[in-house]
Amino acid sequence: MKQTTSTLLMIQPAAFFFNEETAENNYYQDASKAVAKTSSQDLALIEFNEFVDLLRANHIEVIVVPDLVENQTPDSIFPNNWVSFHENGHVYLYPMYAKSRRKERRPEILDQVKNAGFSISNITDLSSTENDGLYLEGTGSMIFDRANQIAYAARSIRTDENLFIRYCESIGYQPVVFSSFQTVEQKRLPIYHTNVMMCVADRYTVICLSCIDDADERSMVRGKLEKSGKTIIEISEEQVNQFAGNMLQVENEMGEKFLVMSDSACKSLTSEQLKLITSFNPILAPSLSTIETCGGGSARCMLAEVFLPKNR
Repeated sequence: MKQTTSTLLMIQPAAFFFNEETAENNYYQDASKAVAKTSSQDLALIEFNEFVDLLRANHIEVIVVPDLVENQTPDSIFPNNWVSFHENGHVYLYPMYAKSRRKERRPEILDQVKNAGFSISNITDLSSTENDGLYLEGTGSMIFDRANQIAYAARSIRTDENLFIRYCESIGYQPVVFSSFQTVEQKRLPIYHTNVMMCVADRYTVICLSCIDDADERSMVRGKLEKSGKTIIEISEEQVNQFAGNMLQVENEMGEKFLVMSDSACKSLTSEQLKLITSFNPILAPSLSTIETCGGGSARCMLAEVFLPKNR
């Protein structure tokens, strides 16, 4: 299985603003830096469009679908939490913690992916577990090592361990589950999404192992990564706070690979970390400061990978 794709789905924001509901457990949202709704939407739209332009300039296909302003879905810019597209033509729709986010699951978005030339053979909707208060927020919750058929997940209110294990069984992946934490007002609190502290690429991983407080779990995760042949590039919790863990490796139509991260993430990395990453692939680093401070997500969260087969 391929680890990287050259096609990405992105949702253009129409009503982007600070969402108090998601801020309950997304501690990367910064209310002190939030701006008025109209300003945040305008600024986020500029950042979004420049991000799309950067990807396309590097010959990466981007399917852009506009959000609907009437839905008032401020986090629609992060589609990777509600949908994933797989090589076998399967699409999964995921249960999400925030009620305000559930309207992001729009069937017409899947139609637009099909209209872009992709084949969907099956849609599995897992969202009914929202009624039981159980959530699994897509590739925010789960990090896929596709080549080795391993999935990593950090427990949180948005990532139910049993749902994760059952999901892995259904797709034939080995589940690796652990707990990761961040310091918030001198307390160790769960990190809301695994993809904030961990990125798995084809030959390497970028991860904050120090966020895994339990020594046995930390050793287990390290061992699993090493056994699967990944070079481990460790980052600090301070760098995670700059979204340095929120990265995604992609490729372009020529097969050239890139690591996508935000400008703030890139600037937080040391020269040694940058040298190691760029020994594998170049970096693409758009400026996403409004999206990061108001939305609490970064570059990886904005990208839904399309691995679907092309229509013949």
